[in-house]
Amino acid sequence: MKNVFNMKITFIFISLLALQLISAEDKLKSVKTENPPIIDGKLDDKIWNDALVVSGFKTFAPDFGKDGSEITIAYSAYDAENLYFAFRCFDKEPHKIKSSVSSRDNIRPDDWVCINLDSFYDQQSLYAFYVNPLGIQMDSRFASGQEDFSADFVWYSSGQKLSDGYSVEISIPLKSIRYSEGNPVTMSIFFERYISRFSEHDSYPELDPAKGFAFLTQMAPLIYYDLKNYTLFELLPAFTYNQKYNLNAGQLQKYVNKGEISLTTKYGITSDLILDGTYNPDFSQIEADAGQVDVNLRYQLYYPEKRPFFLEGNEIYNVAATQSSEIDPLISLVHTRTIVNPLTGIKLSGKVGSKNTIAFMFAMDKLPADMTALSDDYAYVPIFRYKQSFSDDSYLGGIITDREIKNSYDRVIGTDGMLRLTDASTLEWNAFYSSSNSNPLQENQAGRALGLVYKYDSRNLYYSFTGKEISENFNTETGYLTRTGIFALTGLVRPKIYPNSSFIQRIDLETFSAQTQDKPSSMWETYNYLSAQTFFLGSWNFKLKYSYATEIFENEKFRTGGFLVSFGSQFTKQFSISLSYKRINAIYYSVNPYQGKSNRVSTIMVLNLSENFESYSTFTFSDFTRDSDSQLIYEYPIFRERLTYQFNKYLFFRGIVEYNKYKRQLLTDFLVSFTYVPGTVIHLGYGSLYEKTEWNEFQNRYVDSNNFLEAQRGFFFKMSYLWRN
Repeated sequence: MKNVFNMKITFIFISLLALQLISAEDKLKSVKTENPPIIDGKLDDKIWNDALVVSGFKTFAPDFGKDGSEITIAYSAYDAENLYFAFRCFDKEPHKIKSSVSSRDNIRPDDWVCINLDSFYDQQSLYAFYVNPLGIQMDSRFASGQEDFSADFVWYSSGQKLSDGYSVEISIPLKSIRYSEGNPVTMSIFFERYISRFSEHDSYPELDPAKGFAFLTQMAPLIYYDLKNYTLFELLPAFTYNQKYNLNAGQLQKYVNKGEISLTTKYGITSDLILDGTYNPDFSQIEADAGQVDVNLRYQLYYPEKRPFFLEGNEIYNVAATQSSEIDPLISLVHTRTIVNPLTGIKLSGKVGSKNTIAFMFAMDKLPADMTALSDDYAYVPIFRYKQSFSDDSYLGGIITDREIKNSYDRVIGTDGMLRLTDASTLEWNAFYSSSNSNPLQENQAGRALGLVYKYDSRNLYYSFTGKEISENFNTETGYLTRTGIFALTGLVRPKIYPNSSFIQRIDLETFSAQTQDKPSSMWETYNYLSAQTFFLGSWNFKLKYSYATEIFENEKFRTGGFLVSFGSQFTKQFSISLSYKRINAIYYSVNPYQGKSNRVSTIMVLNLSENFESYSTFTFSDFTRDSDSQLIYEYPIFRERLTYQFNKYLFFRGIVEYNKYKRQLLTDFLVSFTYVPGTVIHLGYGSLYEKTEWNEFQNRYVDSNNFLEAQRGFFFKMSYLWRN
């Protein structure tokens, strides 16, 4: 049988070469059809015999330029309203293909294929459409070096496992993406396949090792003739009903019982410029955020955006030279979770001409009751973003953000950009000026933030150098900023070694150094580490890291260095685990801070009991021991178990149990969810929060108990429907 299989593969490969020889430098021409394929995962439609065909996939991880361990063939076709793609993925060990029937955006550990599509052919951003062997989807937007998996698009896919691999079919409606008008339309594409048991990424076209992971500059041009220029119009009405109960004198009492209607609309002024509007957008949070250690923090925790209205064009607001190193405190200038309770909003985003990208957003954010006595009922949030693209993925951008509350405001204006210096190196920068006033009786506070980043990335070496200054008075209430009043210089060097071994695929050595001046104290702190990470046995990895570090807090210098050990592996296609342990010197953040030590543990274990049934278990632990007297100040363990049964690609049942020992709380969360396409959904959820407490009638207060008492209860129902013209 093995010889027959090998002969079959050889015949297919030779036939493909005889049919069509395409170099990565040539423009690919997709094939138009009047008979669209049925998206069922079976490559038996006539169009796939006539379609554009590419093969000869090469690896780019864990190493570049090797022949893929398995043969991959990709197809491209289209009609006036849809783009069609297909993959035929051969596998000599089909029983080892990892796949699961899961919810959207939950297939990263699986085998998968991906269509990376730069729909404007401007090397500024791309759509990524991932599909696993059973047709389950994941999608994202990539721009300014950041990939955002919160994006959800309407597209269709199906897959099936075969005796010698698997096949996938994909249909992407043109109404779901933005692209340039004209005839022909040129996009660019990067076909990708991931084989989980080898941690292997294969692609067409092949990535140049000298250019590293600069995907946007290495994609293959793809030409389409006679695409339909449409006027997009969408309506997304939603109804949400909530019941909430709270504990009062030992008894649960209902304090919320209401239904709400929201409406989001989308209008395509052109195929590349979109106007969005919303009234009372729902939060779309269908399960509780996973618990995080929220004690002894220097800055607030970060939670991602999930609301559909804010996701359209969200990647345009990414700015250069942010998240530039481990110590960079400026994560984003636009973090829309700061708009907590919007009543209404409007957005305009897309392209004007071939080089200009714009985004404008305005929202009215209803303030909490404890603030309305001091100001208006609403905060007004206008944000404007502009980018002009140049050759390769270079661009120059500008941004204005504002948050106005009656007599107070926070305004930021600035510029950013990226310049590709060579095939492997880039220069990024930003310069922002803020003006804020939270009290009309006080003077305006002005501040600035400056950043400069040089990066070099190739097969054998990655390094970066950054300079960052953020003044004490710089403020951004629309963004996510963890610290002000710093001047920092950093450098990172990461040589990558590829042993000639079947056991070890790659070794990454890394050294990092950061020298930071704390401006309020004029004192300097340092953060330096050495690390080695080994990738071996296909999907296994092991990392060891040692750091020497200090940190300034409340005009005092503290030690914060230590060591980290981490390990991860996909042991079998049913079971994977990742572990990390960190022991560091640490600070107890308070008005009177003190030195101590902290142990931090993170564990994730995933067990696929079947293709439809998944157990996702996490354990997080942190503690703090004071150095002066060896007293244990706190222990903070969180256990979380999530069980998901996916009946099919549309319907799942999920149960979550989370125990927070520090808070003495037990959370339960149950959900039944049906999603036909993003926007057309039905969710039914029920959750409770239990606390180790009881009501003492004699003391007329709650006292600690060894038994759990239900302290909160909630029920919600949500239904929405996406209508397109």
